[in-house]
Amino acid sequence: MPNAAATADKALQYIDSLKRIVGDAFVFTDEESLHKYAHDETENLHFLPAVVVKPRSTDEISAIMQFCNSNKIPVTPRGAGTGLSGGALPQLGGVLLSTERMNTILEIDERNLQVTTEPGVITEVLQNAVKEKGLFYPPDPSSRGSCFIGGNIAENSGGPKAVKYGVVKDYVLNLEVVLPNGAVIWTGANVLKNSTGYNLTQLIVGSEGTLGIVTKIVLKLLPFPKYDLLMLVPFNSLEKAGEAVSAIFRAGFTPSAMELVEINALKIVSKFVDSSVVPVTDEMEAHLIIEVDGNHMETLMSEMEAIAELLTKFDCGDVFFADDAQQKAELWKLRRRVAEAVKIDGYTIEEDTVVPRAELPALIRGVKALGKQYSFDVVCYGHAGDGNLHIRIKKPGSIYSLNNPDVIPALKALFELVKQLGGTISGEHGIGLIQKEYMNIVFDDASLQLMRGIKKIFDPNNILNSGKIFDMD
Repeated sequence: MPNAAATADKALQYIDSLKRIVGDAFVFTDEESLHKYAHDETENLHFLPAVVVKPRSTDEISAIMQFCNSNKIPVTPRGAGTGLSGGALPQLGGVLLSTERMNTILEIDERNLQVTTEPGVITEVLQNAVKEKGLFYPPDPSSRGSCFIGGNIAENSGGPKAVKYGVVKDYVLNLEVVLPNGAVIWTGANVLKNSTGYNLTQLIVGSEGTLGIVTKIVLKLLPFPKYDLLMLVPFNSLEKAGEAVSAIFRAGFTPSAMELVEINALKIVSKFVDSSVVPVTDEMEAHLIIEVDGNHMETLMSEMEAIAELLTKFDCGDVFFADDAQQKAELWKLRRRVAEAVKIDGYTIEEDTVVPRAELPALIRGVKALGKQYSFDVVCYGHAGDGNLHIRIKKPGSIYSLNNPDVIPALKALFELVKQLGGTISGEHGIGLIQKEYMNIVFDDASLQLMRGIKKIFDPNNILNSGKIFDMD
């Protein structure tokens, strides 16, 4: 891996060349800018780039990559900086390439139910734009009001709607990508079926900016559902809440969202946003937020009633039905701001584990036991319908996990548990910088060498987001 100080010096030597590509106004070396782009939302980690560059076009990104590849300067691509695995951290210094100026929705194709967009468009902005046409882009990460579509592609983001509608990869039809050597390719075609050669589109999705920089995105859309209903169900037992999740699906229901928030996290976020919409009592251990959507209100009402009846078998309290759009918005605000609230409260280490949904109770039991064994406080929340549990850890004296000997043994034990339950170490946040040392828990040497081989073919000089996901041999 390149030396960070040496690569920083090299990048600074070529500032004028970068300015000639994007213009003086879009190359930054001042201290304020460098510090702004030195972090994302991962724990409390900071790595200063040597220079920040903000291109506006595919051609400019191509020229930057040609130049950096020729001079072996590390490049860290960055979207909105909302990531939680360190994928946008410039730990080697070098060039921080921000896509924030590439923020145009290029075309909404109503005839074919597709949208073509640049990567710097905020996810919620794109969702609202297609909704005005009666169309629906379902993936909705909690940071949808600030994260970029390009970052969602890099991490294969999910969100609450994934339980019914799938994740980002299920909507990406085609991508324009700048490779590390500056070459520009399209990965596929704007069609719903494609059995033509290797699936480069899906290889790029979730590759965390290590294989290429996405500059245009073609997404599949759906008609927007006319109605949705939302209910909140309290449980006296966190495990019972987990058991109820699997039972709902086994009974034949497919909610459009099913989110779990344990009581400690709910208390923290309710105080954080000054909300009393959710009644919090001492005997409750967790809540499920359950949503159904569709085009026939009578069918949705019947489904909700049947789900509520089913849940009485799992030691739940009184079911709260959201009466109007305001109550629905208030409930979703609580769920979407949980991560921010618990981080501020000191739960700075977040893991993004996922198991088969029927194993969720075992994962919850295991997480609580590990907390006692390794002396950390823990809160759990996440996309219960997917078996995707976000685990937030608070350990005195440890605000981060990277290279932290006080935390690593606990995380290894957690990931071993996840593997035993048939799961894996990240459902939607990616591996990035902070999870890479645990990849050998879920992959054997042959698999990891194959991944390194793919990286080497795309990026033989190892300049693009180097050191993320795994280190090269």
